[in-house]
Amino acid sequence: MNQNSRPDGVEIVEAGLLLRPWRAEDVEDVHRACQDPDIQRWTTVPSPYRLEDAIDFVTKQAPQAWSTGSGAPFAVCDGATGELLASCGLITIDPVLRSGEVGYWTAPWARGRAVAVRATRAVSRWAFAGLGLRRITWQAEVGNHASRLVALRAGFQVDGRLRLADPHPRGTRDGWIGSLLPDDLAGTDPDQPDDGRPAGGPAGSGSLQARRAAVFAAPQPVLFARAADGTELRLRPLHEPDLDAIVHACRDPESIRWTTVPNPYQRSDAEFFVHEHGPTVWRRGTGAVFAIADGSDRYAGVMELRISPADPLVGDLGYLVAPRVRGRGYCPAAIAAVSAWGFTTLNLARIEWRANVGNTASRRAVEKAGFTFEGTARHALNHRGNRVDAWIGALLPGDLGLSADPERPRVDG
Repeated sequence: MNQNSRPDGVEIVEAGLLLRPWRAEDVEDVHRACQDPDIQRWTTVPSPYRLEDAIDFVTKQAPQAWSTGSGAPFAVCDGATGELLASCGLITIDPVLRSGEVGYWTAPWARGRAVAVRATRAVSRWAFAGLGLRRITWQAEVGNHASRLVALRAGFQVDGRLRLADPHPRGTRDGWIGSLLPDDLAGTDPDQPDDGRPAGGPAGSGSLQARRAAVFAAPQPVLFARAADGTELRLRPLHEPDLDAIVHACRDPESIRWTTVPNPYQRSDAEFFVHEHGPTVWRRGTGAVFAIADGSDRYAGVMELRISPADPLVGDLGYLVAPRVRGRGYCPAAIAAVSAWGFTTLNLARIEWRANVGNTASRRAVEKAGFTFEGTARHALNHRGNRVDAWIGALLPGDLGLSADPERPRVDG
């Protein structure tokens, strides 16, 4: 790493990148990059982003941050060609706490090359050595898995969720927060270009957090299964046409008897489930809610796989099947498909099932899918205000013929 310190700013050469103060000639590229919908959605740049906004950022905001010491914004360029690739820097600096907060975006034409990861490490290394900072923080809106993945790959430990975070005008109010200490960068070669894989501290190389951030950064997948009667099933995200069928299924006496759906069940409950609950589970990275759909894409039930907050290698499975398809083998096929996805994609080591004692239909379904019944837990469930006994079962990867330990990543970080 080569650092050139001058009164008017800093230049850092590291891992194939040149990080330098912003210049007037960057305006057109900044304006072009910030037309990107993802940058406008997840960062605080104005939307719509005008040429005047780029001029203001490059010629006023960035120089002022340097001159007052309130921040350290860098243009991230290709070290060989000088092409602008990204923005990365300290958006705040607290000299009393010796702490700074990092922020970044990558231009659409530079994505997929770990530019933000390399730049974040370079800025952090410079901030620790050149500014004497003892900690760098990172924040992002819950759901911004791409930013989270960059932070994890750069060595940050994501410490938790920050309620009432600085609300984005186009987003939600909750945020993730993480931190980086000098030791988290230990063992990384500053002059070795990054290949995009996790590296660095405990939250880096191959960590479960980093792998799952990559999963939840993408749209929720569609899974496929074949029921016992030969029907091909699709397990997909919930959507608007499912509403009437959800209301009908959740008003069924058996659904009310064995599940905790609201009673009476209103259309507003279904709307919340489709438009709020399902997307929120995926956005937070805590699991996935799948609609079970038949060959004509008609709603046939719902299945939710939740990651245990107590043990990140354990999942919990819940489901409800529409009355019209009960007894046709839809549920065991869907359970097997969702469980296989949980093992192979989320790297779960165990998936658990619980049901009220006496719910023989639910027990038959999981046992047909390969679950092993493990016993009865007394007063394990809260069912409509009362503690009730629960049957418990579990599925392991080997039960589906999968590797019991498919290069399982580290859980730390």
